[in-house]
Amino acid sequence: MIHNTAIISDKSNLGENVEIGAYSIIGPNVKIANNTKIHSHVNIVGNTSIGSHNEIFPFASIGTPPQDLKYKGEKNSLIIGDNNKFREYVNINPGTNQGGGITKIGNNNLFMVYCHVAHDCNVSNNIVLANNVQVGGHVLIQDNAIIGGSCAIHQFSRIGESAMIGGMTGVLSDVIPFGLSLGNRNNLAGLNIIGLRRAKISNENIKIIQESYNIIFKSENFRSNIDNLNTELKKNQFVNKIINFIKSDKKRAIAIPENIK
Repeated sequence: MIHNTAIISDKSNLGENVEIGAYSIIGPNVKIANNTKIHSHVNIVGNTSIGSHNEIFPFASIGTPPQDLKYKGEKNSLIIGDNNKFREYVNINPGTNQGGGITKIGNNNLFMVYCHVAHDCNVSNNIVLANNVQVGGHVLIQDNAIIGGSCAIHQFSRIGESAMIGGMTGVLSDVIPFGLSLGNRNNLAGLNIIGLRRAKISNENIKIIQESYNIIFKSENFRSNIDNLNTELKKNQFVNKIINFIKSDKKRAIAIPENIK
């Protein structure tokens, strides 16, 4: 299961049925849980913890120091969950003091070729990052989001649950849950209806989300427009996620439709 050319520190901790390919390097303090497959020419270092049933393809670099000039070698970590796939040339960095020192990757995610996830990010579950997605530091990506190829996500941005970002989009503004966002500098282009249907959200709930979206984003005063939602709309679990996301905005502006006034 472990190729004889692999270099594995005796201070690493490998679970059962871990497979490690030719010329891969596993550094000290790396923990890899059961049934994870590491292909050839993979580099995994730092205080990196990897769960079970992950697959890491050739030339991926996991756990190398943050690309942050403020980082001076402080203790940090990278925590990866279960059932993730990291394709060729993916690079993921651990955290920094400014972000709590931890980068977190959840479960069941797909990172396609050449993706980069910077320090202090929190990438949740069931997410797809298409080829060449570049994720800046301190970014939050919530469950079930889809990020199109060659997107660049600015540091401290948030991508909401089940949102979809069109390919080659520069994300400078937060994208609400269930939102569809695109553009050279991202705008909100409506709801991710296809994603909602794939998630088996009922037509009744989709209509409620759409009605609420139309009210909230009928003008630039979208935060004030939330007050115009009736009680029934506000009580809807999906609408409530959008409202809470908007109200918890801290670092970045919320993406809004391009032509609202």
